[in-house]
Amino acid sequence: MADRTPAPDTPELRARWSAFAWTPENKKTADWHIAKYPGGRQRSAVMPLLDLAQRQVGAETDTQGWLPLPVIEYVAQYLGMPVIRVLEVASFYFMYNLKPVGKFHVQVCGTTPCMLRGSDDIIAACKKRGMVKGGVSADGLWTLTEVECMGNCATAPMVQINDDNYEDLTPERLDAVLDALAAGQKPKTGTQEPGRHTSEPAGGPTTLTDMVSANHDYRGEW
Repeated sequence: MADRTPAPDTPELRARWSAFAWTPENKKTADWHIAKYPGGRQRSAVMPLLDLAQRQVGAETDTQGWLPLPVIEYVAQYLGMPVIRVLEVASFYFMYNLKPVGKFHVQVCGTTPCMLRGSDDIIAACKKRGMVKGGVSADGLWTLTEVECMGNCATAPMVQINDDNYEDLTPERLDAVLDALAAGQKPKTGTQEPGRHTSEPAGGPTTLTDMVSANHDYRGEW
């Protein structure tokens, strides 16, 4: 699983990120989140503000974004919180990256349903492209992380890349998605199974088939 320790607090890190501050647009968004909560409860906005900060770092670095310690300290100061409390949140949830990542963060589900459906082959396909778990590929495009269940068991195996899910994968389908992303294109999200729309049974329904085209009352048959 992913390493949840923050990046080392080095002079270079401080030099790069100590001047972090919201952009004018993100300051409006941050204050909008805080205003959702009663007075004195601004700490409740810590999760959306961490996400906002990560996205701002991503925009500045042309990556998926991460949370350097000075940025975490900035969010803590903005909310009037002890830094350790903000770090506890950031280190608990996998949605926050505590080390630099590539332009595309490829999170592969390795939990049992995805594993039984071929997630090991998906990870192998990622590594074949130069991805290393927890690192950034040589071309700066990719970071690979193996994660726990992301709730798409019916369409396993799946990956999440930045904000999008790609499901019903094979190594060949994953390669097509990654090739499109690398080329600056927007591949189809969700299931990659032809003819499938969401998580309905592959090949069509096998029960309650009379409900496909019209509302059917089964109670008399029960």
